[in-house]
Amino acid sequence: MTARIAEVLRCLGVSGQAFEQGSPAVEQLKQEARQMLTGLDAAIVPKTLCRVFPLWREEDSRTFSLLGAYGSPVLTLSGHLVTTMLQDCSHAALLLCTLGLPFDGLLRTQQARGMAKAALLDACGSVLVEEACDRAEDALRSKYPHLYLTDRFSPGYGDLPLTVQPDLLLALDAEKQAGVYLTDSCLMNPSKTVTAIVGLSEQPQGAKIRGCGFCSLRERCTFRKDGKRCDSL
Repeated sequence: MTARIAEVLRCLGVSGQAFEQGSPAVEQLKQEARQMLTGLDAAIVPKTLCRVFPLWREEDSRTFSLLGAYGSPVLTLSGHLVTTMLQDCSHAALLLCTLGLPFDGLLRTQQARGMAKAALLDACGSVLVEEACDRAEDALRSKYPHLYLTDRFSPGYGDLPLTVQPDLLLALDAEKQAGVYLTDSCLMNPSKTVTAIVGLSEQPQGAKIRGCGFCSLRERCTFRKDGKRCDSL
């Protein structure tokens, strides 16, 4: 539970040093986060979708296609990030994890009561959906023990645009299977929804994509403005 609470507070901008020092205000926030996470664990059941597709690469190209029935492409990806992550892969998995509309309802209710608790709830939701992604990735690893997984990466990372989301959700039948749909600006509803791509290879994958260089928020990140990185807090 301590690691979960630390991650919630990191989402709220509390540094690791401040977390360890534990001022009265931080200790109060820890207690509130613990209570909120316990309540969410009882009330929210994340929904996860995962499908694995054969991967085809155009010769001498940075374009990759995930193949569906009869070898027809269901999703085409291109660019530096995709090439880096999928160049040695024979298959790719599409993941979707969502907290669904119940969480959005809780968040709207809390926003009407007070924005401070709403911010805490939003941070808890972010932690829960990332935990769901981790479990989905673990399940994928268990299902294919003879293959190596790349880091998961999502539309909005690096040079992979959000505009691939419609085809990605369609490949997962996400609206029917999980109630997830897109706004006109390619943002997903319900709000706490994550999509990701994971490559599968017969060889260990050394390429890593963690860090500011691949984050879609890097230009407006409050941590970077203070000369910090969120992965070092």
